[in-house]
Amino acid sequence: MTSSTETAMRQELAAAYRLIAHFGMDDLIHTHISARLPEEPNHLLINRYGDLFGEVTADSLAVIDHQGRQMRGTQVPINTAGIVIHTAVHSA
Repeated sequence: MTSSTETAMRQELAAAYRLIAHFGMDDLIHTHISARLPEEPNHLLINRYGDLFGEVTADSLAVIDHQGRQMRGTQVPINTAGIVIHTAVHSA
């Protein structure tokens, strides 16, 4: 079960993906944005590999830890470059 904070973060991040797509700032499936979960600072939300930014929903976001392991839900493909870059940024 997700917390209300995680639910809000999921909704906001999914909206950010769709806004980026709306303004043409996305690059098909090879880009990503993420958000750290405030209640679980070693976990972050990131998009699945293969989803266009305009297709991202709150429910489609994956929760990963700083080693790139998916922490809950169905295991989905995540862009390896996204894992490396975003976990490093969120670990800093």
